[in-house]
Formats: sequence, C-alpha cells, structure tokens
Amino acid sequence: MRSISLPPYAPILIESTRAIGYTLESAIADVVDNSVSAVASSIEISFFPIGDSYIAMLDNGYGMNSIELENAMRYGSQNPNDKRVATDLGRFGLGLKTASLSQCRTLTVASKKRGIIEVRRWDIDHVIKTGGWSLIVLDAVDEINAIPRIDSLRELESGTLVVWQNLDRLRTGELDFGRSMARKMDDVRTHLSLVFHRYLSGESGLGKLQIKMNGIAINPADPFLTRKNTQIMADEELLVEGARVVVRPYILPHISNLSADEIKELGGREGLRKSQGFYVYRNKRLLVWGTWFRMMRQGELSKLARIQIDIPNDLDSLWTLDIKKSTAVPPETVRNNLGSVIERIAEHSKRTWVFRGKKETHESIVHVWLRFKGRQGGSYYAINRDHPLVEVFNDASSQIKRNIENLLNAIETGLPLSSLYLDMNSDKPVENDSDIALPEVERLLQDLLAQVTTSAGKEELMDRLAVSEPFVNYPQLIEKYKTGGNTNGGN
Repeated sequence: MRSISLPPYAPILIESTRAIGYTLESAIADVVDNSVSAVASSIEISFFPIGDSYIAMLDNGYGMNSIELENAMRYGSQNPNDKRVATDLGRFGLGLKTASLSQCRTLTVASKKRGIIEVRRWDIDHVIKTGGWSLIVLDAVDEINAIPRIDSLRELESGTLVVWQNLDRLRTGELDFGRSMARKMDDVRTHLSLVFHRYLSGESGLGKLQIKMNGIAINPADPFLTRKNTQIMADEELLVEGARVVVRPYILPHISNLSADEIKELGGREGLRKSQGFYVYRNKRLLVWGTWFRMMRQGELSKLARIQIDIPNDLDSLWTLDIKKSTAVPPETVRNNLGSVIERIAEHSKRTWVFRGKKETHESIVHVWLRFKGRQGGSYYAINRDHPLVEVFNDASSQIKRNIENLLNAIETGLPLSSLYLDMNSDKPVENDSDIALPEVERLLQDLLAQVTTSAGKEELMDRLAVSEPFVNYPQLIEKYKTGGNTNGGN
C-alpha cells in the first residue's frame, strides 16, 4: 500500500466554498465573531457603495502578528474538535475566509500587534491566475496606504481590519447598487442587534460590546423584552456529557400591552407567531431562533412563548453546528428534557393570550357582553340587558325602548366575526381592546347620575357601577363620587 499527496485545486475549492449559503448578514456576523473572540470592545463597520466600493470591519481586539495572521488566513486554521476557551465564538477555522469570500473576490486583513501592522490578502482572481494557494503579502507602504480605513487601524493600540472589495455577489442583479447596498446593510444592522444583543447590552459576565455602522451605534434587540412585564420562569439546568445546558422560559406580555415599536422589535418582518419557540445561544451568541425543533407546532396560543437555551462551545458536535453557525439541532438527551418545559410554557402562554376572554366571564363583574352556550355546542355573545348603560332606557317610551332593542339586536347579529378572528391572530393590536380614558368614563358616570333624582337611588346606582364595566376598572373614580364628587351631571 502507498499513499500520495492530493491537495485540493485552489481555484475550484475557493469558488466552490463561496456557495456554502452565507447571507450578507450572516457573513458579517461571522467576522464579528472573530472580533469578540479577540476580546474587542468596539467594532466599526463601514460600507462605501460608490466607485471602488467596499465593506470594512475594524475592531480593537488583541490583533495578530505575522504568524498568527497567516494561520488565520489558512483554510482550516483550527481543528473543530479542539477544545476552545469559553469566549471563543469560532468553530471550524473557516469562517473568516468562507464568510468573506462568499460576498467578495478580494479579502484583505490588516492586523496591528505591539505597534506592528501586518497585511495579508486573498484575491480570487490572483489564485485563479497562479493556480495555487497564493496568499498575497502586502508590505510596501503605498500598498498598505491604499487599504480603506487603514488610518483608523493605525490609531489603535491593537486591532484588526477586515476589508471586502470587488463585491461581485452583492452587485449581481442590482440596477441601483448604492440603494440596494443601503437596504441590505439595514438588514445587517437588524441581524446584529439580535444575534449579539447580550453583548451589546453588557449582560453580567460579558464585557460590553459596541458595534457601530457608518458611525451609528447598533442598539440591542432583546427578543424577550425583559424591560417590560415579561414573565421569567424558573431556570432548568441539564447536564449533558459533563457540560451545563441552561434553559430559561419566558412569557411575553399580552399584545395589547405592547407598543407598535415593541411588537416590531419582538417579531420584525416575520411577526410574533413565527418568532415563538427556542432561542439557542452558544457562548451568549444567538445561533438559532423561532423554532420548536418539530417538538410542537407554531400555534396562535403559544406565540407569546420563548425559551432561551444556553449551550457551551464544547457541545458543538452534539448540536450539529454548521459552518455558518446558523443551524443547530438539539441532541436526543436534550430533546427528552425539553418536552416537559414546552408543555409548561405553552400552557402559560395560552393563559396570557386568553386572559381578557376569561376576565369577560368573571361572575362578580357586570359585563357589557355576555357569553352563552349555543344549542349546537358552540357559543354566542349577547349584550347584557341588565347593564346600567342599557337599563337607563327602562323609563323611556315604548317606541324608544323598541328602537334600542332593535339596535342591540342589529349589533349582536352584525358582529364581523371573520374580521375579528383575523385581527386577533395578527401581530397588530385591536385598538378597541383597551381601557376607556378616564375623562370619558367620568362623563358616562355623570350622565347616569344626572338621571337619578334621589340620594338613595344615586347610592344604589354607584354600588352597581362599582362592579360594572367599564367603571369597575376605575375604583378611584367611584370612590370620588361616593364621597362627595360632582353628582349633578355636566362638567
């Protein structure tokens, strides 16, 4: 038996690895991973779509000397099975090259360490011309000075500058490259704000990271909206091959309690429904989100449920992490333990989502609408004829009472049920589903009291209004009028 050396043909392999499937945002996120691994606290992303267009990423991390830089530019620079330090976001030793060259034909990396700047470049056209793994070394002053943003690197004590030029993939099919690039970089901003939100917010145990794009800081997008009244359930710790996997379930606030900006932050273009499920983090960096891993379907009543899963980087092989760090599948040992978590959080989400419906059937409150069981097993809704706002017409003439009853019947039979169903299942709030403003409630109260002539009658009415919608939501108003507020009507 004998063996021969059969190295891959560089031009074909480099062109082939460009088709791994990186998007612009996932490619830039992969480069940011390297900056985080280099303990950078600041990353500047710049893009210039006019003329000799480029995208540049500059960090203030440790930097690299010539040997370290050339190793970083090598395909397969580190064994994926090697144990990495806890802060390392890398995996296969391919990300910098495959991510960058998936978007451009010229990748330049300049790094500064101990005051010395080293520059190396992969140029696909140069590789094709030479037919080998020909890495370009830039050492002439004029060559280095021509690199975009090189002066910014010179100002740092240490750091690394990654520059993409000859952006062929981004130009393909675009009539207005400047406009399309600006739009795509907006998507990058949104992606980075979510993927690195725990670093951007300076979570305990992490050094706070600042990422700027063309000088504008990227703010963290918290998918759990922890600054609001989000329910945080108890953590569960799973021990997998000696490593800890931490599971933390969240229940988002009801959609009626969220602003339009908050709903956008939580769901973005995909919406709340498609964003429910697991959020898997590797070393606090978000990998996969908005999926139940086929353990449960994405339903309407579970769309407020989100589960944070923290995994360490020494379980990569079990989670079948891919090169792009955009796919991870939980191993069977983890899936078995997640089943009970899913059942528990789905039930909590359902309770939050139908909370208002439960409130409407509370027996101690006089509601405007009543729910009844239908003859065929369904249900129907009717306006409560015993509500004080309806009873006020009891002393009216027969004709007026008939007109009121006809109006109530028309409202009950004319409910736009199909439209209501669609609106309730959308991510935009139904604006009727909110409390009436205090001045409007007070006006209603004054109008009702103005039609009662005796003190005993007013007292009885106040007792009834105290448990009737919408007045039950304003106990301070009821107390005010019980203790001597204006009861003469008018303002």
